[in-house]
Amino acid sequence: MQNDPNELLFRTLADPTRRALFERLCRDGELTVGALTAQAGVSQPAVSKHLKSLKQAGLVHDRHAGRQTHFSARPQALAPLLDWTTRMTAFWEGRFDSLDDLLKRMDQ
Repeated sequence: MQNDPNELLFRTLADPTRRALFERLCRDGELTVGALTAQAGVSQPAVSKHLKSLKQAGLVHDRHAGRQTHFSARPQALAPLLDWTTRMTAFWEGRFDSLDDLLKRMDQ
């Protein structure tokens, strides 16, 4: 699994604080670190650390303006997650269809 290019994306989104920061950026648009910290429930250094992880995974983009750093979400970075869920949906639908067929044969 270490060579899986999507592992970083999944690992990054596994953390609830990082997910909340990403969701907020998706919902509210570009925000400064200070604005994100105000409602994050964690310290500014913790927010900065989470933003660094999100940036490494390609989920956010930063823009420097003077002394402030503005972050914005990159929702297109979720494409591998969407591809994975599509594959898993097809897999489980196939399994459930097979189970349904088996149960129908057992009822006869």
